Amino acid sequence: MTEPARRPLIGITTGPLPPRPPYTAGWRQNRAYAQAVAAAGGLPVLLPLLDDPDTLRALYACLDGLLLPGGGDVDPARYGQRVRPECHVDGVDVLLDEVELRLARWALDDGRPLLGICRGQQVLNVAAGGTLYQDLAIEAPGSLTHRQPDARTELVHAVAVAASSRLGAALGAPALRVNSIHHQAVARLAPGLRAVAWAPDGIVEGVEVAHHPFALAVQFHPEELVPGHEPSARLFRAFVAAAAARLGNSDTPGLRSLQ
Repeated sequence: MTEPARRPLIGITTGPLPPRPPYTAGWRQNRAYAQAVAAAGGLPVLLPLLDDPDTLRALYACLDGLLLPGGGDVDPARYGQRVRPECHVDGVDVLLDEVELRLARWALDDGRPLLGICRGQQVLNVAAGGTLYQDLAIEAPGSLTHRQPDARTELVHAVAVAASSRLGAALGAPALRVNSIHHQAVARLAPGLRAVAWAPDGIVEGVEVAHHPFALAVQFHPEELVPGHEPSARLFRAFVAAAAARLGNSDTPGLRSLQ
């Protein structure tokens, strides 16, 4: 009997879990990311925050795709700024920044499929040389309230997507409504990145990397919207399909659905 083709392995970074006696510090991640990857045909694996570049590189080498998820704020020092005293910056973790920025740069350098979500879009932009709004309420006056108080599945504002973009093709829609759970966002776009989706207030809601097989990011949370939100489900299928193509596996459900 012929062995079934291996499904692409998708790495998902974890976040810090503070110690809670009697337990020591650990790592955590929302289950929605792994569920969305698995539903799209990928094999999700959670990546620990290892303060060891050699071991991290060996683990990264096993991956077919990288997912950078949501989480706390990126330290402004990572994009050459000090924390503005009037801005609300929270959830900064030195090791998380170091690990995710390193992974993002590796994926940019070697063409490994990458999907950034919320903080993941911000990490991608910083990794490539861009900057962030530390706090939209202060630095982008007049912008929408992007940190929604409602359920994470609530669709709270529209997003317009460039029709000619790879993200537009993946989502399958030039406009959609999304959830919104952030207070930071892309400010100065990094060289090599292209803004391809926007909220009504002009805040960047999607980017992609030119001359890369698949490096896309969105500011909303598609993992919380599947399976009932078809653009989000399509995005995960396109991501897993790109990882499968790198693997040379045309039998992955995500890839078959795009053929």
